Amino acid sequence: MHDRVDATDARLLGALAQSPRATVLALAERTGLSRNTVQARLARLETRAVLRPFERRIDPAALGHPLVAFVAVQVVQRRLDAVADALAAVPEVIEVLGMSGQMDLLVQVVARDADDLYRVAAVVLAVDGVERTTTSLVMRRLVDHRVLPLLERMADGDHGDRPRS
Repeated sequence: MHDRVDATDARLLGALAQSPRATVLALAERTGLSRNTVQARLARLETRAVLRPFERRIDPAALGHPLVAFVAVQVVQRRLDAVADALAAVPEVIEVLGMSGQMDLLVQVVARDADDLYRVAAVVLAVDGVERTTTSLVMRRLVDHRVLPLLERMADGDHGDRPRS
């Protein structure tokens, strides 16, 4: 479990989210913090796993995989870790989330076309320990992955733990 970030961390993370390539010096100037403070806080945030490993977000469509789908997966519980490992070995699997509810995993996949999606879904279903799958095609991305609005609210001192009026 992560320790909560404070308002200063939120300001720093917000500046980093807006300019991921910014140097420590640029972040210091933007946030009004000293370079040493920025460097120390970034190191602490990395140690606490608040900052995840960096990988530029590459659009799979540019790699010839324009279709995105989510596959809800029901698994044999004692095989959950093995299923996750097997799914991690499938290149078209972008993300795997453990879920509560009727399905155990939500798997984001990409494909070249409908026939390729059929193949990828079959690969997922064939994993030892997978009992059932349901595939839903993404028609359009309406809100991309983001955390900046949360950071901005925290930087303003609002941690979202009080009712909004």
